[in-house]
Amino acid sequence: MHSSRKNEKFEKSALRISLTGNLIFVILELAVAIYTSSQAVLLDSVYDGVELLMIFVSIILVPLLYKPSNENHPFGYLQVETLFVVVKGIIMTAVTAGLIINNIQIIIHGGRHVSFSVIAWFELAAAILSVIFIAILSYMNRHLSSPVVTMEIQEWKIDTAASLGMTVAFFLPMFLHADWFRPIVPYLDQCIAIILSICMLPTPIHAVVTGLRDLFLLPPEEETVQNIKDIITPILDAYGYDKLYFDIVRTGRKLWISVYITFDRDEISISRFKIVQNFIIQALSKEYQDFYFELLPDIEYNGNTEVTPS
Repeated sequence: MHSSRKNEKFEKSALRISLTGNLIFVILELAVAIYTSSQAVLLDSVYDGVELLMIFVSIILVPLLYKPSNENHPFGYLQVETLFVVVKGIIMTAVTAGLIINNIQIIIHGGRHVSFSVIAWFELAAAILSVIFIAILSYMNRHLSSPVVTMEIQEWKIDTAASLGMTVAFFLPMFLHADWFRPIVPYLDQCIAIILSICMLPTPIHAVVTGLRDLFLLPPEEETVQNIKDIITPILDAYGYDKLYFDIVRTGRKLWISVYITFDRDEISISRFKIVQNFIIQALSKEYQDFYFELLPDIEYNGNTEVTPS
């Protein structure tokens, strides 16, 4: 219980730090976007603005994620986190797609000149600040492995890469004065915004796909399933258990792993089961922090409700 409260406290602290960083960035990016009329900077400010709202919701959700499971909620409240990740991914995807369409329209209407030097220096400073926030959040999340905080770190990494790319791109007109480059200059800002949007799209789309799998209690991605099997199967093989059926689902940050064993004999040893189960839990804990594992005999039901006397 003490450990859960400590993790909850650290997770809230990490999200508040990310919230503070996003608030600073949204204010600065909006100011620079208005001053320079840059669509690329506006993309950043809108993206960070949506992220800011999502972090508010995340902080509210954190206490729910640490409530224990019960009969009414056999998976606890972890699916709330999964649903939140899906909603966030959908919103991010929609916002990014909308900004792509907006920039295409600006290009069709002749493009737009912006203050390249101001944007370049601002984006360089933004990249440095983003790296600082990544370092802080990664340090706080090293023992948590929180999907929400992990997603925040991923968002900061995307912001860093985007800021560095924009820094290089917006420095180009200051140093490149070739005749062939001049006709491109009015469209440079919009082209950068579109490229950034396309680079950003895979992250929220992946979050939606992964979240929907978890929400409908489908097995996680094949890599995770195979890794779990590679950990468990050798241990069970060593004890002579080879007829196995795996049932693996994920809700939010937690994996639920059940392994069913089919026996040729009519007797099983409960004490032996406990020993094997403990070995598997120890092996899994080296790879995964939040999981539930159970080892069960596979009792097949053939549809016959008649009880045969012994």
